[in-house]
Amino acid sequence: MSSKIYVGNLPYSVTDASLNSNFAEFGGVSSAKVMMDRDTGRSKGFGFVEMANADVAQAAIKALHGMSVDGRSIVVNLARPREERSDAGGYTASKRPDVGYGTGGHGGGRY
Repeated sequence: MSSKIYVGNLPYSVTDASLNSNFAEFGGVSSAKVMMDRDTGRSKGFGFVEMANADVAQAAIKALHGMSVDGRSIVVNLARPREERSDAGGYTASKRPDVGYGTGGHGGGRY
């Protein structure tokens, strides 16, 4: 069983330190991280906590899931493995041979 926990619906006032202290009462916390928006520097409203072992992780999940923090009912459960993405969201070349560079037409590669 994994010891990495997803914590969602967090108030924007929650910091790494406060997240760590809330989970530390159940056992050793290896890491606690609130995810931040890279453009605004503001919390995204969720984070991850890694506990020392699976038993303390399960105890923290049972005790904290649904708890009210600053008026918000937080979601606490085991973190799922990150899903592989098919692309990075940028430009991807088309699989069609008649589309793209070098096939003539507007913007084509024929000189």
